Amino acid sequence: MPSLQIRLNQYLQSKSEAETDPRILLHSCCAPCSCAIIDVFLETSVVPTIFFYNPNIHPHQEYLKRKEENIRYAAKRNLSFVDGDYDAENWHIAVQSLEMEPERGKRCVVCFQKRLTATAEYAFKKDFQLFATSLAISRWKNIDQVDTCGEDAASKYPGLNYFRYPWHQYTHKMNAITKEEIFYKQNYCGCVYSKKY
Repeated sequence: MPSLQIRLNQYLQSKSEAETDPRILLHSCCAPCSCAIIDVFLETSVVPTIFFYNPNIHPHQEYLKRKEENIRYAAKRNLSFVDGDYDAENWHIAVQSLEMEPERGKRCVVCFQKRLTATAEYAFKKDFQLFATSLAISRWKNIDQVDTCGEDAASKYPGLNYFRYPWHQYTHKMNAITKEEIFYKQNYCGCVYSKKY
């Protein structure tokens, strides 16, 4: 797999842009999952903007814990942080009838589609060239499902690309930063249904 810098350049060239400092929006599901991705981008001189849109997280107190950890790390790295809506009611409507689906099943796909489409919409409105998601490093997720939903979301907006990259290679880095930062570390994906597994 090409290096992160080479992969970024490939995305930009595919858009025929001469942009040397691409604007990238990073959808973050939680600080433990996004910290290594943030640091790898910064090591490549790419300054991501953090987008926190996770209406799936239950209960609301859990949502606030994860958001505060995201804000703390973004501030430490001097990054902009965008707080998306906690649209839990519409998320529940979206996954209605999929409550009994297993983890990595159809419910997760619908959840990814909702969250990444909202990310793509924000990225397009704010003139970002690329967006990525920390869901693509999560041990709880099917990475192919995540990437497929990201690419589908990007396809709805002209000129926008989803940045697919094998973030799982940075799991060791993620664990080291999480330990160093003493991040709050959850033991389930976030939604009430995943908490049962």
